[in-house]
Amino acid sequence: MSTREKDRIELLQGTLDLLVLRTLLPGRAHGHAIAKAIECNSEDVLQVEQGSLYPALHRLIKRGWISAEEGTSENNRRAKYYRLTTKGRKQLMVETTKWEKLARAVACILTPAAREGDL
Repeated sequence: MSTREKDRIELLQGTLDLLVLRTLLPGRAHGHAIAKAIECNSEDVLQVEQGSLYPALHRLIKRGWISAEEGTSENNRRAKYYRLTTKGRKQLMVETTKWEKLARAVACILTPAAREGDL
């Protein structure tokens, strides 16, 4: 196992939905491109497996946060492309706010321990 693989962390439940929504903000993408963008933008810390990604995509479609359409990939293969909906854009703001609140709360708990030398 490489150092990079050891540095990878598990995603908290619900985090993948937020990451997919954010990844689709600039425009449509197929599943493999979404997974690669998350991996690349997290400096290879987050790796999204197909077994997690595609159920998340189906869940987001069901909620009306993304839509899907058939298309052709860069290597001339059939692919399903996902796009953020108007409802999904609004939900991205909601989910981002929730995530930021959670991150602040965790930081409040961790910061005193670091200052007090408890780590």
